[in-house]
Amino acid sequence: MSQEEPAQPSEELEDPVPTVSEIAEEIAEEEGRRYPSTIGGFFYLWVLAAAALGVAWAWLGDDWRLGVTWISGALLAAAGLRLVLPRRDAGMLAVRHRIVDVLLLGALGGTLLFLARTIPNQPGL
Repeated sequence: MSQEEPAQPSEELEDPVPTVSEIAEEIAEEEGRRYPSTIGGFFYLWVLAAAALGVAWAWLGDDWRLGVTWISGALLAAAGLRLVLPRRDAGMLAVRHRIVDVLLLGALGGTLLFLARTIPNQPGL
């Protein structure tokens, strides 16, 4: 009886299936990527910048209400844009179903605007 030596695994097995990031890199190289790739991506950056401006104004400015109003305006604009842009053009504004996105963004923006306008001034401020 002869004993067979167990088969040794090869030094390194290459994964024949490419990863998602490898596929994305190949597509980007082939097509020549545009930044942002959709009109919704441009609007998303605008909404993000407006909200960041509002946060900075509320933190550093004398009138916190103006900063919160900027934030609420950015969220309400995002809700309106999400409502009118088709899903393929909405970019990062499209997270869930259209109605859910619009309702959440609109409710949050409306609530912030309501609170910024109705909270009474505090004595000494």
